[in-house]
Formats: sequence, structure tokens, C-alpha cells
Amino acid sequence: MLLRVVRMTFDPAQVAAFLALFEATKARIRAQHGCLSMALGRDTADAAVFCTYSRWESEAALNAYRQSALFGEVWPATKRLFAAPAVAFSSLVVDADARG
Repeated sequence: MLLRVVRMTFDPAQVAAFLALFEATKARIRAQHGCLSMALGRDTADAAVFCTYSRWESEAALNAYRQSALFGEVWPATKRLFAAPAVAFSSLVVDADARG
């Protein structure tokens, strides 16, 4: 299993637009082949900073999503709202809580 974390810093004036975009697309992202789960977190110190945490069956599944039409729609729309470049990384999960 692969864990993907994406930390995004938004222009504070664009946070509502990001949340609307996330709400409109989250079900479609979660329905992508190989996506086991996806959650959104908000920074406790800066309300304009969010992280997505997604779990994927494999790196190949994540890469297939990143090559999909959906990603081509969502990611450019999200990037336009940034105040700073996103930071993303993937980790292989070697031990996971069964609750998930």
C-alpha cells in the first residue's frame, strides 16, 4: 500500500474556492481504481494550509490516477489557487492500523 501526502498552501482569499472544488470532486477521486481512501486535513496554525492523505493499492494505481482526465481537470484548477508550490511525497506503508 502507498500513502500519498500533498501539502498545499492557498491564497487565503481562495480557500473557499478550494473547499468547493474539493467537495465537488472528492467522490470521483475516491472512486478511482486503486484508491483505498482519501482525507483532507487543515493545518492547526494556518487556516490556508491543507493536506490530502490518500492511500493507494500501489504506486501504479496512483500513477494511473495522475495520468487520468480527472487529475488533468482537478490539479490545474487547484494549483491556480495556491500561494506557494505544493509539497508532495509518497511512502510505502510497512505497518498500518487495521482501522485505517
